[in-house]
Amino acid sequence: MSHTPAETRRLSPLKTPSSLSTNATTDISAALTALLADVFTLYVKTKNFHWHMSGPHFRDYHLLLDEQAEQIFAMTDDIAERARKIGGTTLRSIGQIARQQRLLDNDADFVTPEDMLSELREDNAQLVSLLREVHGLCDEHNDVATASLIENWIDEGERRTWFLFETTRPQR
Repeated sequence: MSHTPAETRRLSPLKTPSSLSTNATTDISAALTALLADVFTLYVKTKNFHWHMSGPHFRDYHLLLDEQAEQIFAMTDDIAERARKIGGTTLRSIGQIARQQRLLDNDADFVTPEDMLSELREDNAQLVSLLREVHGLCDEHNDVATASLIENWIDEGERRTWFLFETTRPQR
């Protein structure tokens, strides 16, 4: 069976050259893809809570969550492109996100502002933990470029966690 040149290109695997070993490419790109699923999950949840915020602190919380969502979304392209740069593949669909996400969705009809902020605080802390795991994998494979990106995302995640913690701290 003969293929046209376009069909041959479409059927060819994505072979991006990389100086990392095949095992490193496989392991790190898989970890980045799972991480990307979690980042998209956290982004959508943050926007969900942003859109459904209510109460006396509406404006402050609404703006805080919008700012945090923008920061989270900004990670997505860098994560996906890093997986491709090292020779791997990345997410292809919403279904793949749903299959790979480790952070949980929240589809409740109503969530109190305090519960929203607490849940996001826990999710951001969990994301930081997942980022540290991927950083450890990068260290094992001597992938300093990915590790460097992750270090910045850890710092951003810790800052979001801190802001959400301070926002939910009871006043005395």
